[in-house]
Amino acid sequence: MSEAEFQGIKAICFAAAFALAVGWQRWRPHRALAGSWCANGGLALVNAVSLGIVCTGCACSVAVWASRNEWGLLNQAPMLGWLVLPASILSLDLLAYAWHRANHRVPVLWRFHQAHHSDPDYTVTTALRFHPGELLLALPIRLVTIAALGIPVAGVILFEAVFAFANFWEHGNIALPLQAERKLGRLFVTPALHRQHHSRHARELDTNYGTIFSLWDRLLGSYVENRSDVRVETGLPGIEDRLGTAGILTLPLRGSYRGIQS
Repeated sequence: MSEAEFQGIKAICFAAAFALAVGWQRWRPHRALAGSWCANGGLALVNAVSLGIVCTGCACSVAVWASRNEWGLLNQAPMLGWLVLPASILSLDLLAYAWHRANHRVPVLWRFHQAHHSDPDYTVTTALRFHPGELLLALPIRLVTIAALGIPVAGVILFEAVFAFANFWEHGNIALPLQAERKLGRLFVTPALHRQHHSRHARELDTNYGTIFSLWDRLLGSYVENRSDVRVETGLPGIEDRLGTAGILTLPLRGSYRGIQS
């Protein structure tokens, strides 16, 4: 598979996941919110250009290289067969969990990641609100992981599709039926669980780091229960104004904002 084909598939998955999450958000909204469409959309455009300049299809290229050279853990265990794909998703989701947790614990990383938490509204577009500095810092770590584990191209593509849907869905202003939410939350990250993570209160801000599976939070002691009938005040104290795209980009230079200590 070429990098262009990989990028095309990734773009289709991204657009489909976004459209589905927006539709779900309109169908079952958690509360009335305006959303930061312009600011977050502008930031998404900046990120697309930045990553496009640095590396358009690096994940695909690294996966192809690892496969051809039989490099990485999964390439040393051909007996796994179809289990390679779920193993790829689990491995990359665990990496996402670890990176996300590091972004909350390491001060220099938090300066970039706080851009994501600075959104006063919690909607699907919040999933687009990442500082390009954070994405560029994460890129080499992800590529090294793909090579070290020998994740195949199919595994990378499947992960991209599942991750895109999970990322948009869990950031949605969505209320699920409580019984369905309880059952789904045993394995997956629901909008209510991740909404807790975007709380203005520090003790809630440093919980529920997962993206696809809630398993990692449960196993590693960062899981906190939440439900759709609970209202969570999101955003960061000290950032009361709605930031435009330029304001979000310069946020790391302005200081480090944390949740309310309570």
